[in-house]
Amino acid sequence: MSSLITAITEHAEAADFLSWPGDFDLDRTEHVEEVHLASGAALEGFAADGAGGSFFFCGDGGEERPILYADSEGQAGLVAIGLPELLRLLLVVPWWRDCPGFSAAESTAAAAVHLADLPDLAERRDRAAAALGLVLPSEAEALARLREVALGPVASEFVLVFTPEDTPYESLFTD
Repeated sequence: MSSLITAITEHAEAADFLSWPGDFDLDRTEHVEEVHLASGAALEGFAADGAGGSFFFCGDGGEERPILYADSEGQAGLVAIGLPELLRLLLVVPWWRDCPGFSAAESTAAAAVHLADLPDLAERRDRAAAALGLVLPSEAEALARLREVALGPVASEFVLVFTPEDTPYESLFTD
């Protein structure tokens, strides 16, 4: 089975879409501060966004591991179970951080801003998904899955801690 991280690096158009509007950069893997999981499980930074946020694989294994996102303001939350799920979210709802209520109305408003600058967004998204071999969910399905992962019982197992002060990050999501 081929690595999705390798596939992204081998397909410039997919990497470009994930970089913007996805705000997902594999070239930056260090978080802005020292952190660890409260459970003591492994934490591996593998990508970042332009605002200082980071994506982490949690636990042992490969790209199927749960993925935690931490922003640069002290908030974190579980966003996907495995890299394929994260990439589907970033491709379908690259403005997911603008949807704290996981609603279609929030997504529609955020999409309008992006579509004004990127009228070919859907076509670029579809080519990126094809290059990565991903079947995309609907926008509603992607947001529902994000809600399920972010607020579900598994999410409480992935509490990010600011190591120097041993204080947990605040939740990125609220119900």
